[in-house]
Amino acid sequence: MSGIGDLLAGHESKRYLSLSNNYSRLRRMRWDSMRLTGEGGASGQPPPVLFERSAVSRTFDTPGFRGMTFHEIHAKTIISRVPEASRVPFRWTINPYRGCSHACSYCIAGDTPVLMADGRHKPVADLRAGDRVYGTVRAGRRRRYVPTEVLAHWQTHKPAYRVTLADGTTLIASGDHRFRTVRGWRYVAGAEDGRDRRARLTPGSTLLGVGAFAEQPKESADYRRGYLGGMIRGGGQPGQCSCSGEALDRTRRFLQAEGVGPTELGFAEWPVPPSADWQLGFLAAIFDAEGSCSRGVLRISSTDPVMLRRTESCLRARGFRIVPEPGQRPGGLQTIRLLGGLRERLRFLHATDPAITRKRQIDGVAVKGQLRLDVTSIEPLGLEVPMYDITTGTGDFVANGVISHNCFARNTHTYLDFDAGRDFDSQIVVKVNAAALVRRELAAPRWRGEHIAMGTNVDCYQRAEGRYELMPGIIRALTQAANPFSILTKGTLILRDIDLLAEAAEVTDVGLNVSAGFVDKELSRLIESGAPAPERRLAVCAALNERGLACGVLMGPIVPFLSDSPAQLERSIRQIAAAGATHVSPIVLHLRTGAREWFLRWLREQHPELMRPYAELYGRGAYAPAAYQRRIADQVAELARRHGAGRATPRAARRVGAGGSTASAGAGPGAGDGPGDVQLTLL
Repeated sequence: MSGIGDLLAGHESKRYLSLSNNYSRLRRMRWDSMRLTGEGGASGQPPPVLFERSAVSRTFDTPGFRGMTFHEIHAKTIISRVPEASRVPFRWTINPYRGCSHACSYCIAGDTPVLMADGRHKPVADLRAGDRVYGTVRAGRRRRYVPTEVLAHWQTHKPAYRVTLADGTTLIASGDHRFRTVRGWRYVAGAEDGRDRRARLTPGSTLLGVGAFAEQPKESADYRRGYLGGMIRGGGQPGQCSCSGEALDRTRRFLQAEGVGPTELGFAEWPVPPSADWQLGFLAAIFDAEGSCSRGVLRISSTDPVMLRRTESCLRARGFRIVPEPGQRPGGLQTIRLLGGLRERLRFLHATDPAITRKRQIDGVAVKGQLRLDVTSIEPLGLEVPMYDITTGTGDFVANGVISHNCFARNTHTYLDFDAGRDFDSQIVVKVNAAALVRRELAAPRWRGEHIAMGTNVDCYQRAEGRYELMPGIIRALTQAANPFSILTKGTLILRDIDLLAEAAEVTDVGLNVSAGFVDKELSRLIESGAPAPERRLAVCAALNERGLACGVLMGPIVPFLSDSPAQLERSIRQIAAAGATHVSPIVLHLRTGAREWFLRWLREQHPELMRPYAELYGRGAYAPAAYQRRIADQVAELARRHGAGRATPRAARRVGAGGSTASAGAGPGAGDGPGDVQLTLL
């Protein structure tokens, strides 16, 4: 394998790497038989299969790529049409890679959770035969939840659809998959007439269930201390617990983990202020000690008014609606009741994770249709992907809060859009024939020479490009066709191709951007550990502009409460201006399904004190409120004017094409056109 460059330094070093001998055919890979729709290629021909021929997997013996696998494929198509619903100012994109070695914490998806018989949830991919989950059966006039056994679990490949519900729940399933609605089972997709006609979901169909499950807490130190505080105070006498079994076992285990004895009362003290994890642990313990579920109503009772007030405080802080029950029982016992039915009851149980299983169970609870579980859209993703399938004793199960039957996929719609996935940062798909495909598709009679954006899905100049060198051939093909294009990158390898980019800029519009949401090196190390440091990216911007290639900065993501203070924004803009950026485009972090769960898990580990502010800022939506985005855009625009960022020369301004940037915060008119104008999936 001669000519393999240093994967860590790309073109800067030419030390050779040893290639492992454990090649494997990709027929065993979970995406081996993906397919694309007829709209996938620029030529307009319906390519039936993603791969032209057999592919191989390679691993390299280098510290920078230890634990990573590169899957070399011969793709059928390379110029992809962007879905109409995407909030980006271009229609076509080229992605020579799938997956990205930058390892950004906000770019990865989770698994579809399935409701287990113990009241918790577990990813469908991790289920096994013999596990017990919840299904449903008809009892009298109502359908009710009952425990059932997983009889079989396997994986298959089918074209994928994304089903979106009014409450924000997102589901990925095959067209042959069925969901239970208020009108019975409905397929995700099907023919409208003819022999293959079948009952299918349409916008407005109402699914049965409770909607997306809440994330379950991790056993952090604060969670343990909150649980112990609630158990010691809520269990009656100091050092004693009125409950037994699972709650007592957990209490003993937590005490041992903290290295203290059961008579020490430090955990009973109320921290000021209590963290989100502490509150969740406290609520779990209070529910274990003094909570109940009777006839579907979750209650917490206490004779201690101080504990009751603190319980109310924690519940309200975590967004639960509660009411005090009227009257006072013997001994001064008072009760608060959780509102919202089964949906909120499950949200409480999943978010707090109490120990006592019998209090978590929903056996016999009636299945009801929820107005907010109306289907708002059913979208074909244009790919054939792995689907996880289980068979249960009842013939159904509860997947991410809705009644589901057969062939359900993991909740990885961001991965299916080539943005993120379980293996996004360790399994890199390389389209080794990318340059040849670009030449062929640009020459197709039906291609109209539209702008093509690169780096908007995964970084085309990620470290793997140092090995495979796909971009030079792609740039040459675009130059020969005089086809306008733009590139967004976090990498420094783009400087290797600076001469090619200069040649392209002589015959067509070339828009260049580097992505740098902040200049804090420590934050960058935590969030985007595989990407070059921010100052190196800004050095790339400076080098491109010095060469006469207009390069701006996509200042994204701006991470609320971590990189959005006035001082941090000014520091970033000052360095961006020093790099000669021709425009600055601020983009606030947005949290789509999958990316949201992963980022919030990271946030809980690194900054648990921010969980409540994020819950308030994002609620159940993907975007920060428009007012917040507008404030950031205005601040960046003012700072850009103050420091001279975005004062493009006439030559540079002429080269910032349609894919260069929108919502720019430069010094000219139209700066900061508003939040939401650009939300690139690279972010």
